[in-house]
Amino acid sequence: MATATLGGGCFWCLEAVFQRLAGVNAVTSGYAGGHTPDPDYRSVCTGRTGHAEVVRIDYDPQTIDFDTLLSVFFTIHDPTTPDRQGADVGPQYRSIILYEDEDQKTTAEAHIQRLTREGAFRAPIVTEVVPLTQFHPAEAYHQDYYRQNAPMPYCQVVIEPKLARARAEFGDRLAD
Repeated sequence: MATATLGGGCFWCLEAVFQRLAGVNAVTSGYAGGHTPDPDYRSVCTGRTGHAEVVRIDYDPQTIDFDTLLSVFFTIHDPTTPDRQGADVGPQYRSIILYEDEDQKTTAEAHIQRLTREGAFRAPIVTEVVPLTQFHPAEAYHQDYYRQNAPMPYCQVVIEPKLARARAEFGDRLAD
């Protein structure tokens, strides 16, 4: 078993997509990358904790590797907008990869270099690649959000298009 910690806007969006990938055993929404020792949703939303909304992905590297997780990650969010994803604005919504070891760091940096070389985006990639020092799980009501709230307008307008893109790009990797 391995873990990956990624942030690219609202954690509900990332969670909904990564939960559907074959080889992903669990996805936990949370906070990381900041300086506040015990962050909660209200404090993170101020933008002053340094934390980003992230997901921690527990996965089987025999079924899906870290580089494939990064391919999905870069498909479902805009890594060129500093501190912003759509209408969500603030440092808590920044694009960030929190690596757990040198292999993840090397893979993340190479992935970004490849996307840059290929001209995958019209603007420069601003995704941070930093070491994970601590992960803080979000409150229970944030976990499994899309599955519990799919009919809600936010889910339909913001999350569903990301799911549709993941289905189109990675349909062969989906578990459900």
